[in-house]
Amino acid sequence: MTAKLLSVNVGMPKDVSWQGRTVHTGVWKHPVTGPRLVRRLNIDGDGQGDLQGHGGEQRAVLVYQIESYAHWQEHFGRSDFEYGQFGENFTVDGLPDDEVCVGDRYRIGEAEFEVTQPRVTCYRVGMRLGEPELPALLVSHHRPGFYLRVITEGVVRAGDAIVKTRTGPGALSVADIDALLYLPGRDPDKLRRALAIPALSPGWQQSFRDMAAAAGTAEVGGAAEAGPRAEAWPGFRPLRVTGLVHETPSVLSVELEAADGGALPAAEAGQYLTLRVDGAGDPPPVRSYSLSSAPGASAYRVSVKREEHGLVSRYLHAGLRVGSVLEVAAPRGDFVLVPGDGPVVLVSAGVGATPVMAMLHRLAAERTARPVWWIHAARNRSEHLFAHEAHALLRDLPEAHEHIFYTAKNGATGDDSDRVSGPGPSPGDGSSDGGDGVRAEVHRGRPGLESVAGLGLPTDAGAYLCGPAPFMDAMRATLTTIGLADDRIHTELFGALAAINPGLTARPAVAPHQPPGEPGTGPLITFARSGLSVRWSPRHRSVLDLADACDVPTRWSCRTGVCHTCTTPLLAGDVSYAPDPLEPPPTGEVLICCATPRHDLVLDL
Repeated sequence: MTAKLLSVNVGMPKDVSWQGRTVHTGVWKHPVTGPRLVRRLNIDGDGQGDLQGHGGEQRAVLVYQIESYAHWQEHFGRSDFEYGQFGENFTVDGLPDDEVCVGDRYRIGEAEFEVTQPRVTCYRVGMRLGEPELPALLVSHHRPGFYLRVITEGVVRAGDAIVKTRTGPGALSVADIDALLYLPGRDPDKLRRALAIPALSPGWQQSFRDMAAAAGTAEVGGAAEAGPRAEAWPGFRPLRVTGLVHETPSVLSVELEAADGGALPAAEAGQYLTLRVDGAGDPPPVRSYSLSSAPGASAYRVSVKREEHGLVSRYLHAGLRVGSVLEVAAPRGDFVLVPGDGPVVLVSAGVGATPVMAMLHRLAAERTARPVWWIHAARNRSEHLFAHEAHALLRDLPEAHEHIFYTAKNGATGDDSDRVSGPGPSPGDGSSDGGDGVRAEVHRGRPGLESVAGLGLPTDAGAYLCGPAPFMDAMRATLTTIGLADDRIHTELFGALAAINPGLTARPAVAPHQPPGEPGTGPLITFARSGLSVRWSPRHRSVLDLADACDVPTRWSCRTGVCHTCTTPLLAGDVSYAPDPLEPPPTGEVLICCATPRHDLVLDL
């Protein structure tokens, strides 16, 4: 039976009210009569609201089948569907997802098309039908629909025959490709075949390359390690304060060991601890601090800057004593030193030196032959964190470069410079050997493009940045300008991560707050990065809905447990899922878009 084009559907983006926000979307498509010209990027009269996920050359035309219409009408018990209901441009008779393959080509009217990928899972199709779970169902029922690339522009119209002109390589159907990305139990052979299909869109190719690389890393990482190793722990565990050191007038280092005397798992260089501080507030506030200690040390060390209005930092500086006990979650974080042989550039400002200090300890312990650049900005010598410790570690490396920037006026020679003594950068401009023959360059002012360009940084280096957000933004721009690859520049951010909310129109930023309406009486939900604790109320469909109501920055796309964009580290607690995710998240993480709390939760959000 010859496949047939039943309807051509178009629609321009419009603003739609949704859950108290405004979504700019082109998912509302309606049938048109007569001929329509299909161009390289679109059908005349059609548009997309979110070009990150829809539209463009690889996704010029969306196809959905009338057979799937019948399936969903039966599933939902509905009879009100009309052409374009699923946001598709072409409603077709034939071309089922389990038979059409990526790379297949079809002629429709005057135009020729190539299949590039399945439909992207997206909450907006659920909006369109009033069925929020639909994005997950499209995947689990193997009925996603697919996108076409326009090979030859031309006119099409309802009633045109659909003629196959070429079979794609690999023989992987749209349903196969969709399941490979979104469902568990992936077949390595299918993954290799998918990567060999030239027509597969670049975004999906990159996702599969990442999956292949992760699988390879897991195989390598599965080898047994020599010697015993303590395992990370779930939730919070009591750790005892065994040392307190005032590194500078504003920074206190806190050394922590297991309260029961047991071994602590080794942290990766650059990771952080999350502390729940009883006594600093009710409920006990939760804060995260980078580890500044050497990986593998018997004690953890975090270094905390006292902030004038910081509830927790003021308590830690004033209230901690040796012997105090803190509730601590296991080390975590992805800002870690990447193994390799190439040069390393460690860049920090102020207390941002903490995670890169741990990295420097790791490099020194390994007696690395990698060239290492240490670049640190401080207001003055009295606020120069880890001055002597870093200098001593750099002294023992075969190729180390130390550059210190004092940003305050007379910062290098100010009245408070006598508070720092011993080895390390000396006051004033230019080079100093710190009294031990190791050269350190001391600069006045902030590290800008001109001064950093003059340091001779290798363009093949991996760079690690930590400090205030404006500092990291400026340094990333500087490093890319002088030739470092953007994907080799790593940053640490303790505030809320940048939101991913596809389709939502922009609005002024609002600080996280309690949700409107009656306070909840359920489990306590703590958003650690946002410094907010909220009682759960069943009026919220999910933890994501609660976060949205509190203006906590969130990341999501499907909102039904498919895409894993909302995956969030779970520091403590347990959740239930509704609907169940198609693939569970890794241990210690949660899909907040379909999760509700069983008990109190602490989320790294």
